[in-house]
Amino acid sequence: MEPLETLLAFFDAINRHDADELAALMREDHVFIDSLGNLHRGREAMRTGWRHYFAMCPDYRVRHQKVLCEGDTVAAFGSAGGTISVNGEMSLENKWETPAAWRALVRDGLIQEFRIYADNKPVYDILAGAKA
Repeated sequence: MEPLETLLAFFDAINRHDADELAALMREDHVFIDSLGNLHRGREAMRTGWRHYFAMCPDYRVRHQKVLCEGDTVAAFGSAGGTISVNGEMSLENKWETPAAWRALVRDGLIQEFRIYADNKPVYDILAGAKA
């Protein structure tokens, strides 16, 4: 797959909540960088991480509006959102959406590095309220 096709397939797997397909699109030494700059390494660790995230936010989705590709680097701009599950319940007050951007470095048709740029404050606020 070309880098653009790989990223679009990755987004599709995110929106289907298919952690196994996400892992299949990652290199074994995959690096995920969250919006705070934290690095998470390894395909298997990320498979588990995505499963946990989908459990926490069962309707999580990404939407891209603009995609730019230069060589092995693909950047996308759009939004991310969903509803945070609190004690197994999804209420409207726990719904969030934020502008987001992503950068993927693709090697041999697989994602080597995936970086998210987004304001996670809405999610943190919901989680903080859920602990109160």
